[in-house]
Amino acid sequence: MASSLFPLIPDTAGAAGAVAFVRSRTPTASTPSALPRSLPFPHHISVAPLRRRHRPRLVVVVKSAAAASSSPLSTAASASFTIKSVPTKAIEGQKTGTSGLRKKVKVFMQENYLANWIQALFNSLPPEDYKGGLLVLGGDGRYFNREAAQIIIKIAAGNGVSKILVGKDGILSTPAVSAVIRKRKANGGFIMSASHNPGGPDYDWGIKFNYSSGQPAPESITDKIYGNTLSISEIKVANIPDIDLSSHGVTSFGHFSVEVVDPVADYIELMERVFDFELIRSLLSRSDFRFIFDAMHAVTGAYAKPIFVDKLGASPDSIQNGVPLEDFGHGHPDPNLTYAKHLVDIMYGANSPDFGAASDGDGDRNMVLGRSFFVTPSDSLAVIAANAQAAIPYFQSGIKGLARSMPTSGALDRVAEKLKLPFFEVPTGWKFFGNLMDSGTLSICGEESFGTGSDHVREKDGIWAVLAWLSIVAYRNKDKKPEEKIVSVADVMKEHWATYGRNFFSRYDYEECESEGAIKMVEYLRELVFKSKPGEKYGNYVLQYADDFAYTDPVDGSVALKQGVRFVFTDGSRIIFRLSGTGSAGATIRIYLEQFEPDASKHEVDAQVALKPLIDLALSVSKLKEFTGREKPTVIT
Repeated sequence: MASSLFPLIPDTAGAAGAVAFVRSRTPTASTPSALPRSLPFPHHISVAPLRRRHRPRLVVVVKSAAAASSSPLSTAASASFTIKSVPTKAIEGQKTGTSGLRKKVKVFMQENYLANWIQALFNSLPPEDYKGGLLVLGGDGRYFNREAAQIIIKIAAGNGVSKILVGKDGILSTPAVSAVIRKRKANGGFIMSASHNPGGPDYDWGIKFNYSSGQPAPESITDKIYGNTLSISEIKVANIPDIDLSSHGVTSFGHFSVEVVDPVADYIELMERVFDFELIRSLLSRSDFRFIFDAMHAVTGAYAKPIFVDKLGASPDSIQNGVPLEDFGHGHPDPNLTYAKHLVDIMYGANSPDFGAASDGDGDRNMVLGRSFFVTPSDSLAVIAANAQAAIPYFQSGIKGLARSMPTSGALDRVAEKLKLPFFEVPTGWKFFGNLMDSGTLSICGEESFGTGSDHVREKDGIWAVLAWLSIVAYRNKDKKPEEKIVSVADVMKEHWATYGRNFFSRYDYEECESEGAIKMVEYLRELVFKSKPGEKYGNYVLQYADDFAYTDPVDGSVALKQGVRFVFTDGSRIIFRLSGTGSAGATIRIYLEQFEPDASKHEVDAQVALKPLIDLALSVSKLKEFTGREKPTVIT
C-alpha cells in the first residue's frame, strides 16, 4: 500500500498538549483499518495502514486536563490540525448521471479519483453551504465504502466543515440519509452507493450529494461539479487519523468532529410518525397472513429486523438475506423479476406467503408481490395514491398533489383526475420531484423503475413503499374476523383496475450496449420524431404526436431537454426510448411500452400478451437489432 499522509499516531503532541489514548481496543475485522485485504489507494489521498501491533485504535491530543474530562461518548482532540494542499490533475469522465457519479470500483480506486470529485463538489458549493456546517455521511455497505468514508471525512475537514454525522460502519440507507439531513438540519450529505448495481472488487461504486432539504443536488450544482473536475489542481485534506466507525460516539479534532450514530433510529422514528404501526401489527400478527421481506444482502438488512420484526411483530424467519454484505452475497441487488428470482419463486410457489417484498442496494427501490401476483411499480404508485388518505395517518389531512416520471405509466394520472388533485409529469430522476415537494404542491410520487415515495423525505424509499402497501392491506382487513377470507394484494389491485381501468405496462432493458451503437439509435429516433406528423399510421396505431420530452420546472423555471423519445398514439398507447444514466459501463437502452384497457374482462390478460403488437412495433421502429446487435433484452419488467 502506498504511504499515507495521515499516520495514526502523531510524531509529537503539539505545542501545548500531551498525547492521551482513549477507547483502547483490539482491531477486529469490522474495524475499517483492519480489513483483511490490501487496496491500491492513491499515493496522496489514502487511508492510514494499521500496523499489527498492540496499540490504541484512536489517538487524541488534548490541550488541558479539562478537555480530557469530557463525556465518555466523546473524545477531545488537538485544538488545531494541519490542512495539506495536495497537488492533483484533472480526470476526464467525472460527469454525474441521474443519481450521482457511478463507475467501477477500480476506477474510483485510481489515484485521487474520488478525492478529485469530492474537492470539486466543495469548490462548486457556496462557502456558506458547508463551512462551519454539518454534513451527513452514509452508504449501502458495499465494497470500498469504509475506505471512501475516511477520504471524504478528511477532505470535508480540510474544507472547513465543522461536523460529520456518519452511520455506524458507514451504513445509512439513501432515504435514511435524507431523513437524517432533515431531522438534524444538516447542510447536506454524501451517499456512498451505486444503488441497485452489483458490488465487490470487480463491480460498481458510486457517490452523490444531497442538499439541506434532503434531496439530490440539482443539475445546476452537478454541472458545476463536472466543470470543476476538469480544472481542479489541488485537494484540501486534514491531517487527521482514520475514524473508528465501528462504535457510536464523537471523535473531535479541535473545531472539527465526527459523530457515529445508529443508522436506524432516526428513520424508525419517522416511519412511526407516518404510519399506524398498530394497524400494520394487527395484520402481521394474524394467523392467516404470512409475510416475507428480501433485503437482498443490502442496506435494508440493517432496517428490516428492527422495523418488521421488533416493531411490527413479524416472524424473524420472514426476513430473507438480511445481513448486509459488501458484495451483496454475490447477487445483483435490484428488486425486479429477474434479479429477485429467489423471492419470485417463493411467491409463485406452492403454499406461498400472502405478501412478499424486496428492496435494493441502498434501500430506495422496492418490489411488491402478492401470492402468485406481481404488482408493477406504476400500478403500485397508483394504488398507494388512491388509498393513502384512508390508510396512512400522514396523509389523513389531504394529499397536496401527485407526480410521476415521464416513462411511468398513466395509471397515476387517472387517480389524480378522479380525486381532483394537482398532477405533474417530470423527467426521470428523483431530484425533479424535490422542488415540487419543497413548494408544497406534491405529496406522493414515483418512477416505473421500482421507486416510490412521498414528501416525508426527498428520496424514493423502499421500506416506506412496503409499509404503505401493508397499511393498505391492513386497512382493508381491519374488520375481518379470523374465519373470514382476507382481502389480498391481488384483490386490492383488481379492484383498482375495475375502478380506474388497467394501464398495461412493460419495460425492456438492454444493458451494457456498445455506446456508439446506442447513441446512433437514439439520434436516428430523434430524426424520425422531427419528420413525423400527427395522423401517420404505425401498423395498427395512429400517431397523436412524437417528441423528445422536455421539462420546465414550474417552481424555478429550470429546463431539462432530451429526456426521452416518445411516440404517443391516439388510443393512449405509448412507446418511449431512453438511454439510462444509472449504469457504470456501456449504455443501457430502455424501451417503455404502455396500453390502456378500460374493459374489465381483459384486465387479467398477461401484460406481455397484451403488449406484443406494441413491442413488435417498438423494435421495428427503433431498428434496435441493427444498431446494437442485441437479439433479446437483459431484463423485462
